[in-house]
Amino acid sequence: MPVPATQPDGLPGRLTRTLLSPWSRLALLVALLCAAATTMLLYEPQRLLAQGWPPEIAGGAAVALFGAAYGVCTAAFVPRPVLNVAAGVLFGAEAGTFSATAGTVIGAGIAFGLGRMLGQDALRTLLRGRWLSSADRQLSRHGFRSMLIIRLLPGVPFAASNYGAAVSRMRWLAFLSATALGSVPNTAAYVIAGSSAATPTSPVFLASFAFIALSGLAGGVIAWRKRAQLRGTAPGGDPAPGSALPPEARAPAAAPAPVPHP
Repeated sequence: MPVPATQPDGLPGRLTRTLLSPWSRLALLVALLCAAATTMLLYEPQRLLAQGWPPEIAGGAAVALFGAAYGVCTAAFVPRPVLNVAAGVLFGAEAGTFSATAGTVIGAGIAFGLGRMLGQDALRTLLRGRWLSSADRQLSRHGFRSMLIIRLLPGVPFAASNYGAAVSRMRWLAFLSATALGSVPNTAAYVIAGSSAATPTSPVFLASFAFIALSGLAGGVIAWRKRAQLRGTAPGGDPAPGSALPPEARAPAAAPAPVPHP
């Protein structure tokens, strides 16, 4: 919510400016997230794996309702793998993948919107470290490509990537489209594993489990290499002091000054 240019004088004006200040909005965001996480811990949505979906809700309505609930749960820090497996157990591979992917986009949009409205102004003042500045610059300039890579890496925490993108200057369209496209492979693997969990020795289950393991390993390797690159980059984009320069980037040595003859 934008703060009006002029505020009334006196106590009401000071209260309004305080309530609408960046740090007050950030405190509200933290309170909302703590309340949501506490609610999810008490409700235990993972019970769907053991108790199943309510029988009175079936068909397309069940798929749509599960997708909406999926989005709310992920915004409240419920692990996506648990919900993906539940989608496969409840609805099968195709409908489960559709519902889980839609829920992923919904949850990412909720987190991105909350972070953008309540936390961006306060948190951007903290982006002073070399690694944080490099990550913010990458997300702001190459939003779709960066978020697509993040979604394809299964080891990146979902909530952290959502709120990190919200603090940057990434556009809504780039964020949501990259989330929808990049989340499909890993989401489908978990959903398929859940749909075939009754036969853990089947080729389908083994293939989905192998994809999850290999993608996790690849994601770890890529994240480690990217981390090393960011640590070797200065805030202005130049190599940090002490980092090695490639031969072609090194300045040529200055020629020795001529010695005057007597």
